[in-house]
Parts: sequence; structure tokens; C-alpha cells
Amino acid sequence: MKTYKNTFSKMATGALVLLSTAGFAQTVPASDAIRPFHVNIPEKKLTDLKRRILATEWPERETVKDETQGVQLATIQELARYWSKNYDWRKTEAKLNSYPQFITNIDGLDIHFIHVRSKHKNALPVIITHGWPGSIIEQLKIIAPLTDPTTFGGKAEDAFDVVIPSLPGYGFSGKPITTGWDPQHIARAWTILMKRLGYKQFVAQGGDWGNAVTEQMALQAPAELIGIHTNMPASVPADVAKALQFNDPASSNLSADEKYAYNQLDFFYKHGLGYASEMANRPQTLYGIQDSPVGLAAWMLDHDAASLALITRIFNGQSEGLTKNDILENITLYWLTGTAVSSARLYWESKLAFFAPKGIAIPVAISAFPDELYQAPKNWAEKAYPKLIYYNKLEKGGHFAAWEQPKVFVEELRASFKTLR
Repeated sequence: MKTYKNTFSKMATGALVLLSTAGFAQTVPASDAIRPFHVNIPEKKLTDLKRRILATEWPERETVKDETQGVQLATIQELARYWSKNYDWRKTEAKLNSYPQFITNIDGLDIHFIHVRSKHKNALPVIITHGWPGSIIEQLKIIAPLTDPTTFGGKAEDAFDVVIPSLPGYGFSGKPITTGWDPQHIARAWTILMKRLGYKQFVAQGGDWGNAVTEQMALQAPAELIGIHTNMPASVPADVAKALQFNDPASSNLSADEKYAYNQLDFFYKHGLGYASEMANRPQTLYGIQDSPVGLAAWMLDHDAASLALITRIFNGQSEGLTKNDILENITLYWLTGTAVSSARLYWESKLAFFAPKGIAIPVAISAFPDELYQAPKNWAEKAYPKLIYYNKLEKGGHFAAWEQPKVFVEELRASFKTLR
């Protein structure tokens, strides 16, 4: 495992010194302080987690042979068995602590982030934003290939400086105690963060809520943001959205790619929106997933059909994309940080239509994965993003693309931003 050294040191004045790649020191005011962060979960919390898993009150099994009633009992019981007997949080903790992590306060809220600078000159800074039910765990596999491309099949000119923040109310970031932390506010905070780190130009990437935040950054159009990449674009045409709303069948005028996307969206709207509707309307009601680790795990697994099917195969013993440990790292992070309800509030805060085009005017790159909530057709992308600089239709991968297909994802980011360097 590669270990990265801190690039920040504390001064007696309470300010911080930012050690730049150029070798000079820049004093950062204490009000904008960037504080080193280290994960150290008390052992009693891990003991309590195991106790709660083992004390789970199980229902009877589903009355069908598939996942149409939700996460199958056999899947979640195998997850619980592995979680209580085989999974080791301390290994996850060591992995997290091998990266430089920091906290900085923006608009009264502590924001946690990973920040890794490349050893290569002229590395392109990128801020990468996760979604729900994701976390910074999603992006750990892509950090080293992005920052150290020559070790991972790339060239020095492919290098990135990588910033990965935890959304407000998620992971080790602070939990908002007032309303107002919607994607627009988070987008403004991310620009402040990148400028606070000294970047005069940067790009942004996101999927799920990460896409919503990244697109809002693009709409706010700070001078420093030169382009964005998304793996869950908002590109559904108005006529298609209307047909879906009224349960109309796919138009005969749609191409094969458009029909595939239409059917994916139709299925998701009919079968996959339960969690989003509950969190958008009544997030505070979700006390059960704040109190039961197995309840939380099941809620997180049932995000979309393709991801659930993948995870089910993994807990059935297949090796594919993710591992049992990958999945439990992410769920355990939510549990240990107590963010089941605070993360859900982002759905309540946001008033954005996830898939409707927003009118973004800066350069946009898209990677369209087949098992995403919908695989955006190129012609939809071209209409939604007038400055589309890159589009690629992938053959494998789903909603958690960086996590599931890190090698492909890294190649996509290198290709996406090549013309913006």
C-alpha cells in the first residue's frame, strides 16, 4: 500500500503553511485553516457494531425467488455473517490513513477531504465527488493511478492532483445543523476548497450526487473551473421525460440506444425510487437504519437493480468488480460515522431534477456505463451539453464506476481531460 506524506504543517501562530510543489511556503490564515486528519475509531464502537449485527431480529424469507421484493434474506444474512466474523475495520482504517486527509471549515461546517499531489509537474487538479450510498471509499482505487500515471500504464502528462471531499453529512465531514446545504451550496464550497488549496485552474468529476454538485459548479462557472466529467449525466430530453412521467411506451422513433436508455429509466422510476422518495420527503423518519447496522446495509444495497444483482453475486461467492470487503468498508464507514440520517437529508435539501439538462456552457466529458441508472445516448448528450468534448459508451460497469471498474475509469478521465491540459 502506498503511503503519502502530509504536505501541511502547523505554525505556532495557529495558521498553516502550505508546502507547494514549487517548494515555497504560503501562509494560510487561521480562519481558512486546513487541519490534518487521522481516522481512529474507538474499539468500543467496533465491539458494539458486532453485538448489534449478531442481535439482528430476522424476518421470514421473501415469498419470491428473485429480488422483486427487495434484498433477499440469504444475501443479507451472508453479509451479516461475513461482517461479524471476517471483516476487519482496522485494515480499512489503515488504508484511509495511508492517504493525506484534512479538515477545513467552509461556511461554518467542517469538510473532510483527501488531497494527494502528483510528483509530476503540471499535474491537472481534479475534485471528485461521491454520491449516495457511496463515500470516499468509492474513489480510493483511482487515486494512485491518477496521481502516479507512469507506474500505472500512463504518461507523466496524464498526471492529476486529486481532491476527494466527503459530502456534508457524510463520512467524516460535519453534519449540517441548519437547512441550506443543497447541491448549489456544496458546489460553492467545493470551489472555495480548491481555491483554498491554491489551485488557479482545475476540473471536476462526479456521479450520482457527485454529478449534481459537479454540474452546479459548472453552472456557477467560477473562472478556475475549466471542464467537468460525469458518469451519470443529466441529459434526458423533455419529450422523453414527459413520456416516462405518463407511463407511455417508448416511441418507435427512438434509436436502439435511446430505447435502451428509455427502458432503463422506466424500470428505475417504477421500481427503484422508493429509497429516494422516502429520503426526499421524510429523512428524519429513518431511525431504523440509524439504529440497526443490518437495516442500514439492506437500505444501502437496494439502490438500483444492477448494483444489487452485482452485490448479490459477490455474496454468493462470485468474483466480479467489487469484493465483500469493498462493500463492507463503505457500509461500515456510514455506520461508524453515524451518518445514515444526515446523509439522507441531502435528498430533502435538493430541488433539482436529476436527469433534466441544466444548460451547462463549459466543456463536458461523459463516460456512459451500461449498468448506470441509464446509459446516456450520444445524441442526448450532444443536445444537453453544447460543449461536449468527449463521449464514450462503455461495455462494462455500473453506478459505482470508479469503485467497480477503476482501471477503465482512470483511462476515461485521462482521455476526457486531455484537450484541457
